[in-house]
Amino acid sequence: MNKPDPSPPDYSDEFIAGILESVRCIALVGASANPERPSHRVMKFLLDKGYRVIAVNPGLAGHTLLGAPVVASLGEIGEAVDMIDIFRAAEAAPGLVRDALEMNPRPRVIWMQLGVVNEEAARLARDGGLEVVMDRCPKIEYARLSSETGWAGVASHHISANRAARGDSGVQQLILERDIPDPAG
Repeated sequence: MNKPDPSPPDYSDEFIAGILESVRCIALVGASANPERPSHRVMKFLLDKGYRVIAVNPGLAGHTLLGAPVVASLGEIGEAVDMIDIFRAAEAAPGLVRDALEMNPRPRVIWMQLGVVNEEAARLARDGGLEVVMDRCPKIEYARLSSETGWAGVASHHISANRAARGDSGVQQLILERDIPDPAG
């Protein structure tokens, strides 16, 4: 059993930003219908930011969650996925990576949520040519990189006078360059 390392892996801002800029479709494994659960809030955030999200939860398969489809397993996803976001215990990560490596086409990124660190899963993913992020949350990283964390009252432990530019709407938006087509057409 792999326990989280007390010092989380260190990823450059460029590495994380590159992932968040390039992915379009995310499979969120462990998505919950309970709005109090972190996976639900992260899924809503990602959808609100324009990502396509496919929820993976066997108990909700066949339904929709926040307007997104829900499947029972990674193997049931019938389209290309760029990133697998793992909201499960660290012990489940190697099996999920093996499932991801069976996908055609393969995802490009395995992202393990806060508290999810599994070196075996990371090795399997890297050996399969995938990028790996462990012990990070894409919602938090997105907000941190776009200076949205200060607006939300989150302590980023990074002090700067620089803020990301606001869009025409006056709403803080991610500084990452993204051109995501509207899935509605």
